[in-house]
Amino acid sequence: MLDQNTPPLITLTTDFGYKDPFVGMMKGVILKINPKARIVDITHDISPHNIREAALTLGMSYNFFPPKTVHVVVVDPGVGSNRRPILVITDHHYFIGPDNGVFSLVYSSHSETLGVVQITSEHYFMPHRGPTFHGRDIFAPAAAWLTRGIETTKFGDMITDYVTLPFPSVSLPTNTTIEGEVVYIDRFGNAITNIKGEALNTLYNTNTGGKLKVVSKGKQTDLKNYYSEVADKGLYSLVNSTGYLELFVYRGNAAALFDIKIGDIVGVMLTG
Repeated sequence: MLDQNTPPLITLTTDFGYKDPFVGMMKGVILKINPKARIVDITHDISPHNIREAALTLGMSYNFFPPKTVHVVVVDPGVGSNRRPILVITDHHYFIGPDNGVFSLVYSSHSETLGVVQITSEHYFMPHRGPTFHGRDIFAPAAAWLTRGIETTKFGDMITDYVTLPFPSVSLPTNTTIEGEVVYIDRFGNAITNIKGEALNTLYNTNTGGKLKVVSKGKQTDLKNYYSEVADKGLYSLVNSTGYLELFVYRGNAAALFDIKIGDIVGVMLTG
């Protein structure tokens, strides 16, 4: 049960954009049930129907919020079908959304996910539900009722066959090489990979006299500490503030200028 002495916090991540009133409707539903709720928008600019992008965005974001935050994610191309609404319970956070793999990185980042509940208790839904907007009619009210102190066991039964999506993993072709790939491109055109900064440190520590080089799109790039360390429009790399290796062009769009796409292979080698 959430601590009722602390103002509850709910985050929203969707592919709704801002043209339509969908985000506002969800907030209205939440505040009607729990006027004390605080609502934070992580983003509403997930590419339409892009479950993997939503999973990555959530995976990069949720640990920056206080314990017991309720994270609602609505990227739901299967809305109205037999895909299940779920509540994911971990030792620090709660997650509510569709059972379509959008919480895959939550599952993999917790050594012990405390449980996943299929939300079936309809008295926590909106009384008149439509077939196309479960964000408003199921997920938002469930999150609001959870912040009102409703026990997680009241929402439905535990399941173990929840959907997970495979995400690319880093490989080590040799003891001086790491190979990963681009998994996310932000609005600045920075290409973020699945290679963690810790992996680079481990590689470097195997030979402190060596130098790390990043290779992508047939180009060898130097590792920098921050964007403005360079002045030209070349392709460079750095470890960003979420701890992942990314490719960038200073004051430019790396993805557009160098035709970088999600899935492109990125290698890191230790040279003598």
